Amino acid sequence: MNRLIRYGLMFGNLFHVDSPALVDRYNRALEHLTGKRTTQTDFHIDISGYSPEVGDELGDHLYLNHAGVNRQFILLSMEQRTAPLLNMKFSTSRGILQQFIAENEAQLFALTARDAVAGELVNSVYDVSTPARLFDIRRVKVEADTTAGTVRDAEKLGQMVERFKTEKDGWYDDVLIAQMIELAGKTGDVVRNPVRLRQMSFDQRNFWTAHFGGLYLFQDLDHPAVVAPSGKDHLGDLPIKYVFDADDRNQLAKFFEYNGLTETIVEARGINSAAILRQKMDFILIDAVADEGGDLTGATRADMRRLAREHVDKLPEEFHALGALVNWAENGGNWPRISSDHPAYFYTLRASDTKDAALVNMLLAELAPKDARQMFICHKELFYQTYARWPDAKKAYVADFLVAEYQMDKAGARAALFGHDAPMEEPAPRKPDPVSDMIARVGPWGAVRER
Repeated sequence: MNRLIRYGLMFGNLFHVDSPALVDRYNRALEHLTGKRTTQTDFHIDISGYSPEVGDELGDHLYLNHAGVNRQFILLSMEQRTAPLLNMKFSTSRGILQQFIAENEAQLFALTARDAVAGELVNSVYDVSTPARLFDIRRVKVEADTTAGTVRDAEKLGQMVERFKTEKDGWYDDVLIAQMIELAGKTGDVVRNPVRLRQMSFDQRNFWTAHFGGLYLFQDLDHPAVVAPSGKDHLGDLPIKYVFDADDRNQLAKFFEYNGLTETIVEARGINSAAILRQKMDFILIDAVADEGGDLTGATRADMRRLAREHVDKLPEEFHALGALVNWAENGGNWPRISSDHPAYFYTLRASDTKDAALVNMLLAELAPKDARQMFICHKELFYQTYARWPDAKKAYVADFLVAEYQMDKAGARAALFGHDAPMEEPAPRKPDPVSDMIARVGPWGAVRER
């Protein structure tokens, strides 16, 4: 992993805590939330305030995320808003934190100038001991305040000011006035500069969770289902009719189709589909020949063609099928018949323009695991786990490629690959909508026709 860290592909863009004042604020917040403190004087934190260095010191990398639910957070600076979320257990958590910060930007800027803001993403459950418990998570509420309780005191002061202004004898209530003066010394003038954090909650219906080997819950769709790419046999009874794993290729393809979640790369508008498919072929090629040894650093297009010729007997079906699609796109060759049970099928898809596009691209990264670029962009947790098992030649090639072709222009690369002008990060769940909470319609699941 050192190569990824050195290239900025892992633990990149974290907020650096390196001043005594920030360390002191962090410790006050940490003790407020967990009863623990750190002796570190120089460390890095993600958007939630989690620090790998502090996690190592405490021997607990879930010190702000006990049991993987109800994630707590510590905000020291508005700069954290662009940091990643490490050790993610739910795909919606970063989006919720980002939206909370955006909606309360002015207030948080003022509060973090003097203190840390500590809070929690409160689910409706406190443990997910069984997969069925995930379905009890329906709404996430954000609760936050400074370690000194500034927001709480400001609300209390506001109520006192209202009493002072409206009660008949308010002007003569010396006790009330003294209490107002005392609180104002902590909060400032709440009349001219209100200290109030917007109360926010989000429906959490479609999401990925790291629990139970990684599950995708799609509940807010016309045809809902759970997808467990690594296997479904251990899940037990779930309160949903359809549960698929990676072997249910026909049913997965029909699930995507019925809900309008995907489109084929070659039919998508505004992208160079042949170039995207050719790059997928390169990753599949590298996967097939990496064990042969040799230095793949800086491999050119000519080098890749030579590798393909020399190792044609080792190339999998995915390589040849995508090559046929490229031939069709560029040279008017025959349209290849790639059905849903073909190994290349999910390599030919991308998410369509829906609110769940990021989640669908994340799932496609699992269903097309040889495409290292899509996995890195859409599912970093899986990328890091998979990277650790690769031969060194493949590690070097993929890392060099990501630095040269992705890190230089992240937004451009995402737009070229996925379109829709959408960032490849899970958006915050939708706000509560009673109409949308009606029981979803369920459709039949059958074999997918050949294309």
